[in-house]
Amino acid sequence: MGGNKLKSEKGVRGNIDPVTTAVPLAVVLLLCISFTVCPEVSAGILMTIRGFLGDTLGIWYLAVGLAVLLISFWIAFSDIGKITLGEKGEKPKYGFLAWGAMIFTCGLAADILFYSFCEWICYAQEPHVSEAGSVQDWASTYPLFHWGPIPWSFYAVLAACFGFMLHVRNVRKQKYSEACRPLLGSQTDRGAGKIIDILAVIALIAGTTTTFSVATPLLSAAIADLAGIQSSKYITIMILVITCFIYTFAVMKDLKGVSGLANICMYLFGALLIYVLVFGGETRYILETGFSAVGNMIQNFIVLSTWTDALRVSSFPQNWTIFYWAYWMVWCVASPFFMGSISRGRTVKQVILGAYTFGLGSTLLSFIILGNYGLGLQMTGRFDGISFFNQCGDLYQTVMAIIRTLPACPVFLILLTVSMIAFYATSFDSITLVASQYSYREFREGEKAGNGMKFFWAVLLILLPVTFVFSESSMKNMQTLSIIAAFPVSIVIILIIVSFVKDAKKYLYEEQ
Repeated sequence: MGGNKLKSEKGVRGNIDPVTTAVPLAVVLLLCISFTVCPEVSAGILMTIRGFLGDTLGIWYLAVGLAVLLISFWIAFSDIGKITLGEKGEKPKYGFLAWGAMIFTCGLAADILFYSFCEWICYAQEPHVSEAGSVQDWASTYPLFHWGPIPWSFYAVLAACFGFMLHVRNVRKQKYSEACRPLLGSQTDRGAGKIIDILAVIALIAGTTTTFSVATPLLSAAIADLAGIQSSKYITIMILVITCFIYTFAVMKDLKGVSGLANICMYLFGALLIYVLVFGGETRYILETGFSAVGNMIQNFIVLSTWTDALRVSSFPQNWTIFYWAYWMVWCVASPFFMGSISRGRTVKQVILGAYTFGLGSTLLSFIILGNYGLGLQMTGRFDGISFFNQCGDLYQTVMAIIRTLPACPVFLILLTVSMIAFYATSFDSITLVASQYSYREFREGEKAGNGMKFFWAVLLILLPVTFVFSESSMKNMQTLSIIAAFPVSIVIILIIVSFVKDAKKYLYEEQ
């Protein structure tokens, strides 16, 4: 038995795709060197590209976002939605709650925690919010919109696409390009396919870099506060290394380790929300403002989704909406692939609606409770978060100041620290599993990515975030990386969806 396993591992090692392994490594090393040696020049180049894609071609991101949301519901409630991802009558591999936990935690859960606390502050000071109405109405609404149905629709649709590819068509090449085969045909194995796979992996790196770099400093601030020391970039880097160790250990255990971490994350997440809702002293305000914000978002959804600010009076959609759509697009390389891989036995409709139920539902709860707690402090005069932020200019310290208003603050900080580390580990072990599979030409039955390849990707995914933190790159630089990478990926996303619909209709015809 041991001999067969060794033989299988040797076979997988001999099947490594050098292009999708070496090119991303070269890109990461180039960016690390450039931002370390010439940070200002590198940032300037990125901003120039972002200006063209995010401003001049920004309408493209908005159009793709709204289109994918509408398509998701059409697919779910059409005959395609009835297709079982696997054999007919096959039961799901994971229970409903365990599956739902992995759906939510495989993506941007750590970022959701960070932005839930502070995003209302950013909107409260936007000129556009003053033009639209009151801070009370719109600083509570925009977070729900920017982290709501459209971003989760990217995950929902692509999870169904990849699930169909993996469990119905039983493909052996677990790559982004393979999902485009119904359209590209033989070109999938040639230049077009290679370009798609390289773009996918580079986008994956851009997304993980933004996530790690944006939210990890909050962890650093929380730990420094608990330890009574000054927060610094070195503490942040130490946290990145520790988190890397945790998710590397989990990913070596394959999906069993990922599922266990996901369940732990959901318990911690629930405890955080209950703590703030029950003990924060703003329960009524949180619930009523959240209820109103959901209604406000639904009532104005089409306007919010299509507003371009053509005269650039405030450039609000360019600075916020387009960034968020791009951010979620670059995460579409790994998270939906993972969601599709764990969805065997479920129907296409169940996958799409399940993504909305667990993913969107958990996200909205986070922003309603954590976000409206801080907004409630502001509006009732208990704590002026806006003035505090304007004085210190640091979102992380502002979040810490908000958290210090909670009773038994150290207890909450411990809970928050453990939760964020667990969320990071869960997100990145699932991503590492997917990324390591990209480095192989194909998998034969029973084969999996080797531990050496998993370790390679676990380390590679942490290099650029460490560089960004060390060079003290601004949040705008991190956002820029996602906007640039998302543009070509958005085109590939359309190709994948069209390919899926074409192949699913063919499958339904074959089954008649």
